[in-house]
Amino acid sequence: MGIRIFTGDDRVKTQAEILHALGEGYEVFEGENLLVTDLPSLFLGESLFSSGGRKILVKDLSENKEVFFDFAEKIEQYLKTDSEIILWETKIDKRLSATKNLVKAGVEIREFAAPVKIDTRAVFNIYDIALRDGKRAVSELSKIEREQDPYMFFGLLVSQALKKLEWRPNGVREKKILKELSKVDMQMKSTGIEPWILIKSFLLKAATI
Repeated sequence: MGIRIFTGDDRVKTQAEILHALGEGYEVFEGENLLVTDLPSLFLGESLFSSGGRKILVKDLSENKEVFFDFAEKIEQYLKTDSEIILWETKIDKRLSATKNLVKAGVEIREFAAPVKIDTRAVFNIYDIALRDGKRAVSELSKIEREQDPYMFFGLLVSQALKKLEWRPNGVREKKILKELSKVDMQMKSTGIEPWILIKSFLLKAATI
């Protein structure tokens, strides 16, 4: 038994995991309605209907700042619970001292992110620009970088390069570019270098290949 935090914008996946973890008939509490004095009975109280621990879901406790900070301050005490408890946070600020204290105490935070929507047209456009002007390609990438997944982005770069090779099967440049992309792929899988750094390095180099 223990306490976990689920967060992220994929509500469907989060709800499915909550059901998997807690099963049917769990108790639900709205964080905004809780008081500091409610916490001991909530996290340490026994079930009136069974000898085992309780199954509890607490929604958006971090929105109730006073209660959330008190909970984080006393987390070592609450981790002794015999219940299975999940805090479902729509969003949680990892910069807060309270959140850091929870992580330090060993509370697991699981994030369920919604599938990334990749802008294929933008990726193809950036690839074409990179073949002529690497700096401009990197500049265009910076406009959409935060909304993209680097691995999916890179996969589309490769697919675009393959298409160009199909159009020019004997193209020397097309083959060299694919060879360079293969090197980047290996680096992304085998090094700790941030993926976007590797991708931007390729875009800067592409015009000279």
